[in-house]
Amino acid sequence: MKTGRWLQNYPHFLERVYQLTEWLFKRLDPAIRRIGYGRIDRWIHVPEAWAKRAVFGCKMCGQCILHSTGMTCPMNCPKNLRNGPCGGVRPNGHCEVIPEMRCVWVEAYERSLRMPIYGQELLELQPPVNRRLEDSSAWINLLTGMDKRVPAGWAGMSYIPLVPKEMGGWGDE
Repeated sequence: MKTGRWLQNYPHFLERVYQLTEWLFKRLDPAIRRIGYGRIDRWIHVPEAWAKRAVFGCKMCGQCILHSTGMTCPMNCPKNLRNGPCGGVRPNGHCEVIPEMRCVWVEAYERSLRMPIYGQELLELQPPVNRRLEDSSAWINLLTGMDKRVPAGWAGMSYIPLVPKEMGGWGDE
């Protein structure tokens, strides 16, 4: 995982790799559709899981949002939080559950600042995890749109409104 941690500290490079991979999968989508999403999922699952585990500590949730979270996997949060930190981040930026671990969301924020393409996506609210997609290819789920489907009745905002304190929002005290 040392190489993975080192790579994660170059989020702009990783977002370029993501951009290229997304472009490639979308170009190949007509062929993938003809072969069958399920069949391709079985073929690419192992290399996708291996690469993502090595670099990001991926848990294969099937709804990868690395590009929206500073190339930091939110599923590595002990609480599996996908929309920001809990209230227990320690003053030194470490996790309340695993004190020797830096908070996933502190790292996500810091890395997103170095991502000119997708960095602002950190402010977008993510849908709840669809546990039925676990252990499936996030790339196939992206092509089929399964990664964006939310449970019936789940209505949420699409972004986190950051209103300046002088306009009635919250800010630094």
